[in-house]
Amino acid sequence: MTPRPDDAVDLAEPLAPEHELPHSASGGQDDVVERDLADLADPFDPDPGPTRRWTPKRVAITPAALDEPHGVRIVERVEALGIEVERLKGNRLTDVRGETERETYARAKSTLAVVVSPPSRRTLQPIAPSADWRVDLAEGCPAHCQYCYLAGSLSGPPVTRVYADLDAILDNLAGYVGTGAVTSRSRHRSEEGTTFEASCYTDPLALDHLTGSWQRAVEHFGAWDAPVQLRWTTKFDDVAPFVRLDHRGRTRVRLSVNCLPVTGRWEGGTSPLSGRLAALRRLALAGYPVGLTIAPIMALEGWREHYDELLGLVEDAVAGVPDLDLTAELITHRFTAGSKDVLLGWYPRTTLEMDEARRSVKRGRFGSSKHVYPREVMAELRAWFEAELARRMPGCRVLYWT
Repeated sequence: MTPRPDDAVDLAEPLAPEHELPHSASGGQDDVVERDLADLADPFDPDPGPTRRWTPKRVAITPAALDEPHGVRIVERVEALGIEVERLKGNRLTDVRGETERETYARAKSTLAVVVSPPSRRTLQPIAPSADWRVDLAEGCPAHCQYCYLAGSLSGPPVTRVYADLDAILDNLAGYVGTGAVTSRSRHRSEEGTTFEASCYTDPLALDHLTGSWQRAVEHFGAWDAPVQLRWTTKFDDVAPFVRLDHRGRTRVRLSVNCLPVTGRWEGGTSPLSGRLAALRRLALAGYPVGLTIAPIMALEGWREHYDELLGLVEDAVAGVPDLDLTAELITHRFTAGSKDVLLGWYPRTTLEMDEARRSVKRGRFGSSKHVYPREVMAELRAWFEAELARRMPGCRVLYWT
């Protein structure tokens, strides 16, 4: 197939342009309610079987990335898995766009590009309420979540990009220690130090077996004698390599969880809920601070029963863990007009509810708008979750509700 003139993807351009707001699943710019609860059909299986690992159909690396030591390490890891690595002559990746939007999506989602991060990424952006600062080790995700928050902020086909200049990215963080609004304004998070969110536009455990980037980041923070914390969230369960790392408690891993109707219908390509909860337990037993990212919370029919089952499974997963340090971040489902259009192009037969007539409009500070649940629905959901978490797991700290 001869590439059309518009077929190439410029890998020097970020997947999500800087002017776009961070997606809500990692903490957007919405007003949030912070709370301190420090006083407060898929049964949990401690050994759920093999972990889910993504195998890209195509891996390509740019010349600049191949000049980086970590870029070479990534190539070695990928080739050791029997995957051929395409060495590009420049930053343009061809033969990604198909004849239809769905075909383009499929090609992009099966492609991994190893690149150097855009220079703009060295100036970190605040990522309240999740953390003080956002640090990107990659952009893009191979999972197929039909509510994907990234969908509305893409600059092109969703080719996953992993950054080869990892050493420089991590070294750059030193200049941000002691700064940021989240830690300073949250008395129940003051012990965390300056926090860095490393999963805003990606899922670390979907990619780390190919890159090793988050393992190196955990070791970097573990060896960093400073008041800092690395944070990331995942829907995957491949935590075995992390259990043995010397993390020194400076990395908090959160498992993104949801009730079974959501995980079963709309979270394609991810680890099952049982695997995620087993991973949560393994990490907690290895001394990691851990967390729950319950997102996106959906007001489904029978939602109380479904989420009651979820919290029961979580309760079983953390039972008996000594010195458990558990947090929860509660994020309700929302969508934008742009993300809805993209998602319907990717998943034309989706059953996901995105009916503007059933939602309220929430205006952002920069002219953006999101369709969220009406105020009375939000109040009902929030009251239930806060009460049930306090009753079931009184030591769990709810960091925010949005």
